[in-house]
Amino acid sequence: MGRLIYTTIASLDGYVEDVGGNFDWAAPDPEVFAFINDLERPIGTYLYGRGMYETMRFWETADQQPGQSAEEADFTRLWQAADKVVYSRTLDGVTTSRTRIERDFDPETVRRMKASSDRDLSVGGAALGASAFLADLVDELGLLVLPVLVGGGKRSLPDGVRLDLLLLDEMRFDGGVVYLRYEVRKAAA
Repeated sequence: MGRLIYTTIASLDGYVEDVGGNFDWAAPDPEVFAFINDLERPIGTYLYGRGMYETMRFWETADQQPGQSAEEADFTRLWQAADKVVYSRTLDGVTTSRTRIERDFDPETVRRMKASSDRDLSVGGAALGASAFLADLVDELGLLVLPVLVGGGKRSLPDGVRLDLLLLDEMRFDGGVVYLRYEVRKAAA
């Protein structure tokens, strides 16, 4: 059975994007990028909202760009090898391989995907992540906290969700980024 993992960046004040929709302040240095690649290795399927998919589809042809770093090349291979499910009511089609569109986010379908998968799944994008948290689907939360305050924007973690978490891992990087990994404690049935 695969786990559903939500990994996100966050400014110290809790945002994934600033008020202008920018996240250039979050570009990883080589040390952090290599670490992210290691986090991505167990992922077999990415679940994306439209916005996150449109950002991530760059990796479909990133290997054709000159001057790619070793970390970028590694991530490109990992991303291209994974399946992608894009949740969108407005997207007409996809331009990446191993990708399909779902018009609605159905928690039961995601539960079946988790149950039938021998690899982990990743949910990407703050809005889709919020839907997964609200449906009690997220098994693990990874947070890369960056040493910057952006003053507002799109929140990294959803409002209106109460979860008990168990700290599994932490790591500090030379550039000031801190990684926190939590297990979502499920209520006893």
